[in-house]
Amino acid sequence: MSANTERLRRARKVRTKIRELGSTRLCVHRTPRHMYAQITTADGSQVIASASTLDKDLRTGATGNVDAAKKVGQLVAERAKAAGVERVAFDRSGYRYHGRVQALADAAREAGLQF
Repeated sequence: MSANTERLRRARKVRTKIRELGSTRLCVHRTPRHMYAQITTADGSQVIASASTLDKDLRTGATGNVDAAKKVGQLVAERAKAAGVERVAFDRSGYRYHGRVQALADAAREAGLQF
């Protein structure tokens, strides 16, 4: 199996468990150049809040490093709190909890999201 296929298999297991629990998800996607984060409803039908390094205020400077991931985490947490979401389940999309994914999660926790 390819690395991406294995990552998607790991992500599917986590997503089914989160769906069973019925909690709001903080989904993370990363590419070598950008970081994306969005908060979806429990069934995944609606996006409540989102942020990425493609946003105009985060586009300046490098967009594929840990500092950019921290900014995305802070921004998505602020937007979620504005939408009335306090508690989420962290969906790392099969990526290792390391580097940029960890930085995004820590920044979101510091900005007030609970998971």
